[in-house]
Amino acid sequence: MAFVSAAGYQPVYNPRLPYRHQIYGGLQAGMSVYVQGMIPNHNVNRFHVNFSCGGDVAFHFNPRFDGKDRVIFNTSQSGQWGSEEKKKDGFPFHKGKPFELVFMVNAGGYQVNVNGTAFYHYKHRIPLQRVDSIQLEGDVTIQSLSVVGGGGPMVTPSFPAGGMMPQPGYPAMNLPAMGGPSYNPPVPYRANIPGGVTPKRTFVIRGFMPMGSQRFHINFKTMNGDVAFHFNVRLNERAVVRNSKLGGAWGSEERGISNNPFVPGQYFDISIRNGSGRFKVFVNGQPFCDYGHRFQALQMITSLEVEGDVVLSLVQF
Repeated sequence: MAFVSAAGYQPVYNPRLPYRHQIYGGLQAGMSVYVQGMIPNHNVNRFHVNFSCGGDVAFHFNPRFDGKDRVIFNTSQSGQWGSEEKKKDGFPFHKGKPFELVFMVNAGGYQVNVNGTAFYHYKHRIPLQRVDSIQLEGDVTIQSLSVVGGGGPMVTPSFPAGGMMPQPGYPAMNLPAMGGPSYNPPVPYRANIPGGVTPKRTFVIRGFMPMGSQRFHINFKTMNGDVAFHFNVRLNERAVVRNSKLGGAWGSEERGISNNPFVPGQYFDISIRNGSGRFKVFVNGQPFCDYGHRFQALQMITSLEVEGDVVLSLVQF
């Protein structure tokens, strides 16, 4: 079974609904819950995300598609629903379209962002520390769910209701704690990597390729400006190129892949882990490629860059 790091739970990919995700130790201010999914193209009525505590529901997030498209927010205690809050304007969910939900937990409530835009703030009616699970159900397909931030103990994910445990794409081992996530950072994105690329360090990049996108790249750069690892998605060439630029000169390209998961108009989830002698790359929870280290002084890899035709939703390492 897979574990979670001190920085958050490993993502769960393509869970079968209804699905219940355990939060051991309760929610904490500073945690965030990411949900990437797709609204079916027909026969859509509603779906919900519940932040639950025992038999109560601390936060009920409920988009409804019934000709009066709206999102309902509420709390249920002792079997009784409270007063509804609702939002109709700017309804962000559309049949046949992907979406990304981010629930940012703060001391006052839940800040909900949809597709990178602030959507609603719901004030706590039940103390957030009581929340012990997240439940998803309804007319929706979930691509991934992950919890980031906080500092809970090492635990294992729960089994979905009525189904087998989906296998997360990350290696089943404890990973070093990651830093706080950067939400919706602008592109070009540049950040320092404190301490360099240490063993087992994992870099998570989530984003969206708009329609008409041609290419984007991720660079791991050294103190002297070399590129230790260049990961370049080129839709116009139907390729994902990997390379290094050392001493000012590019090396030989690596292009071999079994499939290309990058599609305009869809979200992606990239995890790059520093393994033994190589970078291990996962895309949307699946192993994608290995890239052998051509630059060995990994502690001298001091910056991460993302540029090109891409919208970033989260970067964390």
